[in-house]
Amino acid sequence: MWGLDTPGSWCLARLVDNRQSSPGAVDNSTRTDVKVCGTRNAADMNTTIDINDVFRGSVAKAHGYVTAAELRGPRFRRLFQDVYVPAHVPVTHELRCRGAALIVPKEAVLTGRSAATVLGVELAKPYDPVEFVVPEAHRFGPIKGIHVRRTEVKPKESRPWNGIRIARPWRIALDLVLRLSPRVHGWVRRLRIAVPDLDAFVRSGRVTVTKLRRTWRGRRNRGIRLARAALSMVDPRAESLPESELRVVLRAGGFDPIPQYSITRKGREVARLDLVLEDTKTAVEYDGRWHRSRRNIRRDKARRKRLMTEGWNFVIVTAEKLAGDHRRILEEVRRAQFRRGLPGTSRSRRCRVFSARAANSSSGG
Repeated sequence: MWGLDTPGSWCLARLVDNRQSSPGAVDNSTRTDVKVCGTRNAADMNTTIDINDVFRGSVAKAHGYVTAAELRGPRFRRLFQDVYVPAHVPVTHELRCRGAALIVPKEAVLTGRSAATVLGVELAKPYDPVEFVVPEAHRFGPIKGIHVRRTEVKPKESRPWNGIRIARPWRIALDLVLRLSPRVHGWVRRLRIAVPDLDAFVRSGRVTVTKLRRTWRGRRNRGIRLARAALSMVDPRAESLPESELRVVLRAGGFDPIPQYSITRKGREVARLDLVLEDTKTAVEYDGRWHRSRRNIRRDKARRKRLMTEGWNFVIVTAEKLAGDHRRILEEVRRAQFRRGLPGTSRSRRCRVFSARAANSSSGG
């Protein structure tokens, strides 16, 4: 079946049926999808779309390329309203971002976790909402699977990408925090989400803390107070998102942990600890799923037993503990501090700013 080839519209290829020469039922499972090219408008004549990738269902259907029944059938998977992909193509968040780019206005800017994932920092899961910001004068949606914030966004804060725009790294970092406003969770909870994302993004080398401080200076966005608080806690030494979140929990409790603490003997590293309260030789470590194999359990036990003979004390936080009430973690750490003979319950003036009480006093956060 051949499509049309008219200026400003689509040049649709065909569906090739590799059928047996004998009469009878058609074996649709052998049909091959061939490339289809098209344009968003007459001024964009060079854009091509591969039918083996994401495509607009309405355009393909309008030109007789596919039927409504085929789009509803097992051959294609719907990503968004009017956006499809062949069913055999694995769904990734980057794929869904490219699919969303087909239906959002050209002024839309891909940002936040979605843009970070496109740049190689995988902060979004495949079916997480695709995140956009649009200038306040523009409206579109709602579209299921796409999250849109209307806010001030200047042209210099983004660059062209897939027919729309993608935020520049420093703006992506800002939106990793601003996406949490208006607030649904409390101050500490939002920091537990924002700081790990910033840690990972800064660790990737896409942007530096110095650059973020400079470009965020003087901004008045809703949530900028939270963004600055999160930036003050960023530490790219953290090696995982849960480890970063655990560090935020400790900071909220008045502690000042050192991430990825190295213990050396004669100039050689003999151990590395996730988080350390150095004054009491207390190590707070996160044990995720990776640690639960028998080999890793035995290795961790041996390492900790050896360090305990040297005066180290351990608090182990599992994924289940971290997902629960963070105050229980803080209480466990304080008990460990008591065992060392130091109460560890006093709060510094610096750390108090991250407490829930401080959040209540800063309603614009």
